[in-house]
Amino acid sequence: MSENARPKMPQKNASNGSNTARGIIFAVIMIGLCLLIVNNLNTKGVEKIEVPISEVIARANDPEGNIKKITVTGDNLEITLKDKEEPTETSRKDTSGTLYDQGLVNRCADLDGDELTECKKLYPTIEYKEDVDVMGTVLNVGLTVLPILAIFFFLSYMMRQAQSANNQSMSFGKSRARLYGPDKKKVTFNDVAGNDAAKQDLAEIVDFLKNPKKYEKLGAKIPRGVLLAGDPGTGKTLMARAVAGEANVPFFSISGSEFAEMFVGVGASRVRDLFAKAKKNAPSIIFIDEIDAVAHKRDAKGGAGREDEQTLNQILVEMDGFDNDSGVIVMAATNRVDMLDKALLRPGRFDRHVNVTLPELKDRLEILKVHFKNKPVESDVDLEAMAKKTAGSSGADLANIANEAAITAAREGHKAISNKDLTEAFERVAIGPERKSKVMNDYEKKLTAYHEAGHAIVGHVLPNSDPVHKVTIIPRGSTGGVTWFLPPEDRSYKSVYDLKDILARAMGGRVAEKIIFGEDAITTGASSDLQHVAELSKSMIIGEGMGSANLRNLVFPNEATGYYTITTEKPYSEKTAEAIDAEIKKLTDEAAKRAELVLKTNKVVLDKLAEALLKQETLEEKDLEPLLKDAKLPPAAKLY
Repeated sequence: MSENARPKMPQKNASNGSNTARGIIFAVIMIGLCLLIVNNLNTKGVEKIEVPISEVIARANDPEGNIKKITVTGDNLEITLKDKEEPTETSRKDTSGTLYDQGLVNRCADLDGDELTECKKLYPTIEYKEDVDVMGTVLNVGLTVLPILAIFFFLSYMMRQAQSANNQSMSFGKSRARLYGPDKKKVTFNDVAGNDAAKQDLAEIVDFLKNPKKYEKLGAKIPRGVLLAGDPGTGKTLMARAVAGEANVPFFSISGSEFAEMFVGVGASRVRDLFAKAKKNAPSIIFIDEIDAVAHKRDAKGGAGREDEQTLNQILVEMDGFDNDSGVIVMAATNRVDMLDKALLRPGRFDRHVNVTLPELKDRLEILKVHFKNKPVESDVDLEAMAKKTAGSSGADLANIANEAAITAAREGHKAISNKDLTEAFERVAIGPERKSKVMNDYEKKLTAYHEAGHAIVGHVLPNSDPVHKVTIIPRGSTGGVTWFLPPEDRSYKSVYDLKDILARAMGGRVAEKIIFGEDAITTGASSDLQHVAELSKSMIIGEGMGSANLRNLVFPNEATGYYTITTEKPYSEKTAEAIDAEIKKLTDEAAKRAELVLKTNKVVLDKLAEALLKQETLEEKDLEPLLKDAKLPPAAKLY
């Protein structure tokens, strides 16, 4: 690996400089405080009394006076009495600056010997000290130096700010990709459960990176790009990291949105910088997550100067420009292949398209085993049964179920995860938590019981419907009650008969309300069911070609995405729209009629099931079997 790929030592940043400046300022403040304290200490001692200068002169001229010594410091006098060791009185010179009469100053000047000694005993000793104001000097120096220091720190701060802004502007066009080298924790294919087909496709990429000469001898070229497409949560990013871990090469990871900026040209600059780094560390892998954020289809509306188009153009050039031997493989992940530009999808750029699909039954079981591997579970926990329940779930969903099961067990005070904890976690993730605090009156409970019983009976007797797994009238999430239908096995396709049975069982709740409580007593409880019927029937007509008469085998793709749409945008004429509306109404009416035929035929079963729900609130599959065994399908409700 080249030097660029090695982990860099921690660099000094702006925060270190600001910490240093704060430290210096703190030190200056502390020195000032210390000087103030010293000054206060120097002023402490014996309390001194200020006396007039005239009194000092009179007492000094009197041989019987009690003044022992006078200390002159500038204009200040300190008088020490004969019975004291320290100055106890203070005075100041007069306005003329004269201490007192010269006779006092020179009284003993011309004497010597015993006379001088006797004179000094009678009259005070006068000592002159140089007038040095230490604190005043320090204050003057401080007032001179501190402004200079303040200006210095201000200029230093401004220079650091300017340098930081300059560095930021210089790094604005740098790539923000994160490098995962050999020093990082490796992810291999052993860490990826399921998706065997996708792993097999990617295993060839690993072999290309490990043994390039093996393919070069036969004239084969290393694929330039691999596009991982699939639903959210299927493990596309994990797959890409596993490829890097298996090949043991540097892995640069970045999100598509990290290229985008409000300034034109920044995204393209970051693309160039990213590929330059990857080429220096070749062979290497660049992984762009959510590439649809920066590589969506171009059109004539935005023009060539648009920032996102410049970024996409730079990616196209880097992936298949004049330099075709860079040794860099680009991997990208998206769940919106329909949004990507066609130039990006062609061979020479993304040579491999790998579909990372939702896990099948055996894959779900393996994924659950991985996520429960380090969790304490009771011996009767049935992961295989949970794998069957979770048809259509992604790997992220299964990881969430495992985590919720552990949280539930901890909340209940269990030492290990039980089957009950696992079931509660599945239902919480699938629909939402139980809302036991919601209080329903007797009428609402009875209405909900018949509504859910209607779903269960219609779904039970229709030949192409999935088996009933559980019915409850305890509110969950945004629903007042829930009826689960779980498929016995994974299926890739659904027939028109399957879909029509789904429509009929969805209408079972509303029809049951009408039968029991009357035509005018229907409520808003079926709003989500009716919305589901509307969406599914419209999808059958405009997306699956399951209409009748003139709409059979016709689909209506969206010009922008290439896929059919069920939004307000209509890629068809008004006349066709009227025909589609008529087909949707026909499917809805047919579903309601079939549900009504079933429920009127099985009115006794409907009452028994509703009564059981009112007593027990929740009925599992084993509880439902004896209650539904007498339900029958009327011939008129069959599809021919």
